[in-house]
Amino acid sequence: MRVHRSGPARHLRRPTATVAAILLTLLALLCGTVGTATAAGPATTPGKDAPEPTHPGQDWAGSQVAKHEGGAGAPVAPSVQASVEGVDVSGHQGNVAWSTLWNSGVKFAYVKATESTSYINPYFAQQYNGSYNVGMIRGAYHFALPNTSSGAAQANYFVDHGGGWSRDGKTLPGALDMEYNPYGATCYGMSATALVNWMKDWFATYKARTGRDAVIYTSTNWWKQCTGNYAGFGSINPLWIPRYGSSVGELPAGWGFHTIWQYTSTGPTVGDHNLFNGAYDRLQALANG
Repeated sequence: MRVHRSGPARHLRRPTATVAAILLTLLALLCGTVGTATAAGPATTPGKDAPEPTHPGQDWAGSQVAKHEGGAGAPVAPSVQASVEGVDVSGHQGNVAWSTLWNSGVKFAYVKATESTSYINPYFAQQYNGSYNVGMIRGAYHFALPNTSSGAAQANYFVDHGGGWSRDGKTLPGALDMEYNPYGATCYGMSATALVNWMKDWFATYKARTGRDAVIYTSTNWWKQCTGNYAGFGSINPLWIPRYGSSVGELPAGWGFHTIWQYTSTGPTVGDHNLFNGAYDRLQALANG
């Protein structure tokens, strides 16, 4: 539609600063760039408000769980004879003595590959390939920062930097580490719905890239607080749960059983030790898909 002016353009008055500010605010609301604050902290817009991580080498599976839920845990005897011993490692451990771990009975490992879309574990090759070379079944995990970029962006970054999967019988599906925010608001300043949708985006992208449903690492307390105890992933994504005590305890909604239990952060050689909930052939089945 053409606009007909009653006079020369130079006679049009510019909007005042107040009017301009109102117009910009309305535009932001229409575009969905103004968030709504949550009880867990101020609202953020993924990929816009939160900076990239400043200390990713200090963030690993369970690093924030121990800080918020307490207890480093003491090594415990497997609750069932069929449990398989494993470890998880990240860049803060540096080069890992894989032969020592293998000789002590460790049969699988998860290795941190990435965080957000800016960090790659500098020791990933030694850890991921080293565990494989001594005979372990191993997989990679991603430390999520949902307020820095979309789920799809972080899943793609993970797959592109070590988080892929191959049907070689020794590679576990990738894992998504969802835990307390090491950089601010516990739930990343996001609503439960926004966090659940972010994870759906991550999982869907990962499956499209690899053909596998990813494992999820999370604690029951964080899950209840930040997702409203959402139950929709339990029938699809295997659960890797941290709890530093004598039992796994209560599980998040939707899961009738756990797949991996991170039971201590004070194990020998490598602190974080895990138990696979099943016999070795079931661990192999998880690797094979």
